[in-house]
Amino acid sequence: MDFRRAETTDEILSLLSELGPDAAILAGGTDLMVQYLRGEVAPRVLLHIEGVSELRGVRLVDDVLEIGTATTHRDVGSDHQIRTHLPGLAEAARQVGGFQTQAVGTVGGNICNASPAADTVPPLLVADAEALLVSSRGSRVVPLGRFLLGRRRTGRRPDELLAAIRARPLPSGSGETYLKVGRRGGMEVAIVGLAARVGFSGETITDVRLAVCSMAPTPLRLPEAEQTLVGTRGEPEAVAAAAAAILEATEPIDDARATAAYRRRLVEPLVGEAMRICRRRARGEEVAWN
Repeated sequence: MDFRRAETTDEILSLLSELGPDAAILAGGTDLMVQYLRGEVAPRVLLHIEGVSELRGVRLVDDVLEIGTATTHRDVGSDHQIRTHLPGLAEAARQVGGFQTQAVGTVGGNICNASPAADTVPPLLVADAEALLVSSRGSRVVPLGRFLLGRRRTGRRPDELLAAIRARPLPSGSGETYLKVGRRGGMEVAIVGLAARVGFSGETITDVRLAVCSMAPTPLRLPEAEQTLVGTRGEPEAVAAAAAAILEATEPIDDARATAAYRRRLVEPLVGEAMRICRRRARGEEVAWN
């Protein structure tokens, strides 16, 4: 296996144009290197992009937050703009693995690894996130929900780089959260993860965005479940209806972390807790960060 280190985006695109499917893009390597050591992937070339500074950082451009693909989870979780405008994403980034993973793992890597349990994806889905893909041929923007095709499968073409993620800031009068259940408090893959973005008029819910991970082959946005909550105050009956709609739209499975039955049991209390947190945050109340 060959190792190449790129210093600029143009250099990355030139190498991807030359190498195509023979190249695997490496940033933090917290997923890719584990898969390589297990024999699950065998790229001919590792293309290292971690040192390309233009692919890191957070920018507010035309009322859209743009997050560079090589921005680490630690930087996402601590960035003031993210904590203000995408608080659910900040919470999720602070729950990806442990401190070491957060220090080197990147938001682009978490997305392109396309795990059903990717923590950063549900809060990006409720923020209408888009993937900015660039190549030597040009660029294109793809809604994140369409970019993720299945377990470890994305819509990235072999000569393309996921350069950034673009997401819509939290509107005023709204609250947001990401809730995760794992087998222990830290360094754990989600048994179920739920992101919620909820808007209110007084006590009434006027807009809801819900997305889950570890409940289907890809993280999912859940429009049918969202509609069951609009116009309600988040009463237990509405929460139960939303949970039922989530279960109707997902495919929980038995695996080493939990049974499908246990995953199903978690959904309703998570939805209820998410509504309570979002309501308090929409009021401007302080709610402890995960």
